[in-house]
Amino acid sequence: MTLPVFKNPDLLARALTHRSYLNEHLELPGEDNERLEFLGDAILDFIVAQWLYRRFPDLPEGRLTSIRAALVRTEKISEFANQLALGDQLRLGRGETESGGRTRQSLLADAFEAVLGALYLDQGVRAVQSFLKPLLDAEIDRIAADQSDRDAKSLLQEIAQGRFSITPHYRTVEASGPDHAKVFTVEVYLKDKAIGRGEGHSKQIAAQAAAANALKDLAELS
Repeated sequence: MTLPVFKNPDLLARALTHRSYLNEHLELPGEDNERLEFLGDAILDFIVAQWLYRRFPDLPEGRLTSIRAALVRTEKISEFANQLALGDQLRLGRGETESGGRTRQSLLADAFEAVLGALYLDQGVRAVQSFLKPLLDAEIDRIAADQSDRDAKSLLQEIAQGRFSITPHYRTVEASGPDHAKVFTVEVYLKDKAIGRGEGHSKQIAAQAAAANALKDLAELS
């Protein structure tokens, strides 16, 4: 998967420019990618919703909403960004680079959405639809098959309550790194027993990772 060819390469350059880069290069004109990310986020939501509506005419609104959420969450968008090797192409400040910005999920997801916004301005919505279609086609069958549109915390709660009559609870056990790149470690418990651990750049992401790991262990035991 490669980036599309832009009629206006300056738009693509802006989409790949993080604010930390401009903060360290005050002599350079131009904008960072935040406004393009805002635009791309809205375009992504619209195109995914439209695509799901047409692809699954018999699905109820609730399931469509669930699948859309699975397709546009930060973790999934960052995977799309990795398929395009966006991390290697980003213009980052030195501090952001040294703190692991090229692999940070939130930063990659923002860059991917900024590219969508830039492509929309460059060539219109049809170009964005054509660009996204192979990415969405590759994901949808897997999501439908393994029900990964249902978030891990909800699935774990359903299984734990059904199998053990216990509601899982979560505990943040560690927070490390600088404020702008903090990593949280969260454990999920059934009563006093830890059944999963996960990490992420937010407590929510770490809790989802902990639940996902707990689900893997529970599946192996069943």
